[in-house]
Amino acid sequence: MRTVKSYPEAWPLHTPFVIARGSRTEAKVVVVELEEAGIKGVGEATPYARYGESEPLVLEQIATLLPQLQQGMTREALQLALPAGAARNAIDCALWDLAVNQRQQSLLQLSGMTAPDSVVTAQTVSIDAPEAMASSALALWQNGATLLKIKLDNSFITERLITIRAAVPDATLIVDANESWHAEGLAARCQLLADLNIAMLEQPLPAGEDAALATFIHPLPICADESCHTRDSLPSLRGRYEMVNIKLDKAGGLTEALALADAASKMGFEVMLGCMLCTSRAIRAALPLVSKARFADLDGPTWLAVDVEPALKVQNGRVIIAASAVT
Repeated sequence: MRTVKSYPEAWPLHTPFVIARGSRTEAKVVVVELEEAGIKGVGEATPYARYGESEPLVLEQIATLLPQLQQGMTREALQLALPAGAARNAIDCALWDLAVNQRQQSLLQLSGMTAPDSVVTAQTVSIDAPEAMASSALALWQNGATLLKIKLDNSFITERLITIRAAVPDATLIVDANESWHAEGLAARCQLLADLNIAMLEQPLPAGEDAALATFIHPLPICADESCHTRDSLPSLRGRYEMVNIKLDKAGGLTEALALADAASKMGFEVMLGCMLCTSRAIRAALPLVSKARFADLDGPTWLAVDVEPALKVQNGRVIIAASAVT
């Protein structure tokens, strides 16, 4: 019989993380531990209020499956027992980790995936005054980051982007509006981004208002984040988005995330691999998806004042995968 533990953790950030829907000063996660015959598996998820989640609610969802988990519930059974979201993600990743440790394989081997020794990760510039954002972007660039993710709301868009682009003329920039823009004037904003050589725009409109994206030719790729959770999301995104952002917390774990990546590719979507504010545990669980992604946005742990041990190594804007990251 397995033993099952679940509990919340709070990890302070070294700098406030500011996006269109608010500011955060800590990463609040839920951890699931499974133990079977002395072998442990651990999974982590980040409850997200945008999707109606909280730490108590996620812990309640996990508790409903306690008898099944103790009796050996499989990943396949889990997909039917809980909807996609943080609770299923924490359990799913714990089940993967348990299997990795039982079989003494790496997560890459167990999932049948490959990955390079390292991967470029986006480093996030959170919302601030234009000059402050440009200063943050320059500091990241000088520390070796070549891919910068610019968080924006619905104000000072031109000023912020022009100032940032002037500070880092050679950086690859992607923009995330976190649902804060409106359909009116969107085509002109997209053209502004293209003129500034922005590589991609993420979720400009609120989820559910995606139809406006089909009314004009996109001068740069647009990526669905809040509008894409699982494979069921994909049919409604055709003709509106060129890319989807896959996050384990939205998909409900690595099991569905791998299937989503395959389905997205078959339907012609490119993939971005994203994360929430989290510890290195959550990033390691997502690394089998790296080879499928055009962009990786895995900087969640870099915002923490202190990370779990062993911490994932991020150097010169790259996540070092070879350094025992998926063993």
